[in-house]
Amino acid sequence: MHHYGPATNKLARAVTDYALSRIRMDPPPLDGPRGAEELERIAGATITEEGIGGEEALRLFGDVLAPATISVDHPTYLSFVPAAPTETSILADLVVGASSIFGGSWLEGAGAVHAENEALRFVADLVGLPEQAGGVFVTGGTSGNLSALVAARHTAIAKRGRPSGRFSLIASRESHSSVASAAAVMDVDVVPALIDDKRRLTGDAVRAALAEMSPEDRAGVFAVVATAGTTNMGVVDDLVGLAEVCAEHDLWFHVDGAYGAAALLSPRTRGLFDGIEHADSFIVDPHKWLFAPFDCCALLYRDPDLAAAAHTQKAGYLDVLAHERSPSDLAHHLTRRARGLPFWFSLATHGVRAYREAVEASLDNADAARAMIAENPDLELLEPTGLSVVVFRRVGWDSSAYQEWSDRLLRQGLAFVTPTKLDGETVLRFCFINPRTTPHHIELILSTL
Repeated sequence: MHHYGPATNKLARAVTDYALSRIRMDPPPLDGPRGAEELERIAGATITEEGIGGEEALRLFGDVLAPATISVDHPTYLSFVPAAPTETSILADLVVGASSIFGGSWLEGAGAVHAENEALRFVADLVGLPEQAGGVFVTGGTSGNLSALVAARHTAIAKRGRPSGRFSLIASRESHSSVASAAAVMDVDVVPALIDDKRRLTGDAVRAALAEMSPEDRAGVFAVVATAGTTNMGVVDDLVGLAEVCAEHDLWFHVDGAYGAAALLSPRTRGLFDGIEHADSFIVDPHKWLFAPFDCCALLYRDPDLAAAAHTQKAGYLDVLAHERSPSDLAHHLTRRARGLPFWFSLATHGVRAYREAVEASLDNADAARAMIAENPDLELLEPTGLSVVVFRRVGWDSSAYQEWSDRLLRQGLAFVTPTKLDGETVLRFCFINPRTTPHHIELILSTL
C-alpha cells in the first residue's frame, strides 16, 4: 500500500493536474448540493474490499462529488462568510499535506512552527499586542473562542479561587453562536448585555449588567466577549469602553475578530478597532478575509503563559516536550497539522501591501453595493452595516419569496446569496471577501430582485 511505483506516479500526476486545473479556474463553477439518495445512486459503492483504484476515486470525486459542493471561492458566493484563498496558499497546503509535519510540538515541527509564529507575530502587530504575545493556529473561530475562554476561566481561578455560585461571561446577543457553544461546553452561563442603537456592545452596557447582578453572581463573572465585526452585520463593538470596564473589574477581555479583524489592514477602517490592543485574547480567521485555505484561525494571547497554564497536557511520554513552548500548549488540542503554514507562505510570497489592497477591494465592493441599493426604489438599505457586510430588504417580499429567489439563483449557477434574520425579519445579506468579485457581479445579482 505504501510502495511508490509506476501506478502511484501516474496517480500523482493526475492529482497534481486536477489541483492545478482547479486553481486556474477563473471563475470555478458555482455548483450546488444534491440529495443524499441521489449521490448514493450516482456514486455507487466507493469503499470496497479490493478498492476502486486511485484514478477511479479521483474521477468519481471530479465528476460526481465535487459538483455537489458549492465553490466557496466563487466571486458571487456572498453568503455566510466566503473564502478566497490565494493560489500560493493552496499550493502551500499541498506541500503541508505531503510533508507529514506534526505541528503540535516544537521538538517535531520547529521549522514549521517558527514560520507559523512569524505569521502570528504579523497578526499580533496588527492588533497592537505586546512583544511577549503569542498563540497558535486552531481550526476555526469556535475552537479559538473556546480555548481563549478556558484560559480566561483558569486565570480567574488562579487569581481568586472558585466562586460559590456559577461561572459566567458577559456577551451581547450579536456575538457569534460559538460563544454560547463554548459556554455550554464549559458549563458556564452567558449574561446578555444590551446593545446600543448601533448594535454595539458597550462598556456602559457591561457596567449595567454587572450592577444588576447579585454579589454572588458578580463574583462568578470571569470574562467579557467583544466582537470586532459581527457576522450578521459587520459591526465592531465599543472596544475602548469594554477594555476600560474589564480593567476596572479585573475581567478577561476577549475579542472575537474571526471575520472582521482583517479590516485592521485598511486605514479607512482601522479606527473602528481602537481599544483592541488591550485584549487579553483575540482571534481572526485567515481562511475568511486573509485569503488562506480552510481551516485556519489565529488565536493570540497577551500573556501566553496564562494559556499554557490552562492547556498544557501532561503525561509521561510528553515530558520530553516540557523544555520548549509548543503549539499544543496554547489551545484545547494536542495533535494538529501545521495549518498556519499556507497563510505564512502566501503572506511571505505576496507581502503585506497585496493583502491590504485585497481587503480594500472588498470594502470598495461593499460601498458599491450600498450605492446601487440606495438608487433602487425596490430595495431598502438597512443600517447600521459595517465593514464588508451589506444588509437590505426587497420591498414587499416575505420569507418564502427570499428563499425562492435564493434557490433560483443557485440552480442557475448565477450566485449563492442566502437570506438572514434581522430582529425577526427575513432580509438579504451580502458579505464581500473575494477580491475577484466586481461591481458587475453585484449589479447582475441586484438586477434579479
